[in-house]
Amino acid sequence: MSIQSEDVLKIAHLARLGIQQEQVEAYTSDLSNIMKLVEQMNQVDTAGIEPMAHPLDQSQRLRSDVVTEVNQREALQQNASDTEDGLFLVPRVID
Repeated sequence: MSIQSEDVLKIAHLARLGIQQEQVEAYTSDLSNIMKLVEQMNQVDTAGIEPMAHPLDQSQRLRSDVVTEVNQREALQQNASDTEDGLFLVPRVID
């Protein structure tokens, strides 16, 4: 698929991008090269290849899910204008 100068100008207009006329040819060439690369990648047979979450196939290190802070609800709600059953009460915004 080849990108034409008119396509670049139309895309720039839709994206509300200001492109100088002298830059159109460079953008046309760059976008055409990107589309050629995408076409080339689409030709690769990926049947039987399982998708990966990370290109290096690394596992994510997770910390243990433990409480590390003390409960400060009472202290934090002292400045609240209105609370009930340990919850902050706020004015209704949507009817």
